Amino acid sequence: MSTAARAPRGGRPVPLAVSVREEGGRAVLRARGELVHGCADTLAEALAALPPGIARVELDATEVVFLDTAGLTALDTLRAYGRRRNVPVRATGWRGQPRRVLELTGLDPVDPLDGTPPAGLLDRAASAVAQERAEQLDVLRLEIAQLRHAIDSRPVIDQARGILMAAHACTPDQAWEILREASQRTNTKLRHVAAAVTGSAAPDGTPPPEPLGSALAAAVRRVSTAARAPRESCGRSPARAAPRAAG
Repeated sequence: MSTAARAPRGGRPVPLAVSVREEGGRAVLRARGELVHGCADTLAEALAALPPGIARVELDATEVVFLDTAGLTALDTLRAYGRRRNVPVRATGWRGQPRRVLELTGLDPVDPLDGTPPAGLLDRAASAVAQERAEQLDVLRLEIAQLRHAIDSRPVIDQARGILMAAHACTPDQAWEILREASQRTNTKLRHVAAAVTGSAAPDGTPPPEPLGSALAAAVRRVSTAARAPRESCGRSPARAAPRAAG
């Protein structure tokens, strides 16, 4: 059995559904989607349809992806059902945004139905939702800044790869490996390694500073040696291999 909520705006379905599974007197309600306005009615319908004899009710919130202030009324609905029927109720499996909102509200993120709700729950919930959104905005801003930085760094890295490919007859992947290895050996940001390579290739350029210069040279030798080894072992002629076999 499953029920779904509908949003009051435009009649569009809210992505929330509740399915019920009964196991030996225990009812497991699995919520999927967003716990927002209207979800309490959806949960109430699912609870009302439970058969007599249910001795325990558990809400599985593993697939709940969003929780706002109105969505907390669903917990009140579940708590009230437990009081009326005198049966234990639980709501577990919270993660992501819903879990963070529960933490900021002062509810137990493992089971928010465990214990007495804090005073002024709705006001605290509104503040918690706003704070969680602010945290998400900070994360998005950081990701945007990192993406912009990566985009700005890409041209100089591509130029450095081209210079290494021309200077050492290596492939694009090998040029990338040289830059990456030099970066790790010297604890230098990749874009700074690339800038040193491109700067050294200019007509009036200077060699990369130490220890970066030595790290680049060592990376070139290692990549070149690794590239030659398969060709030498696989390309040995039968005439050269015969004396070694005879000996």
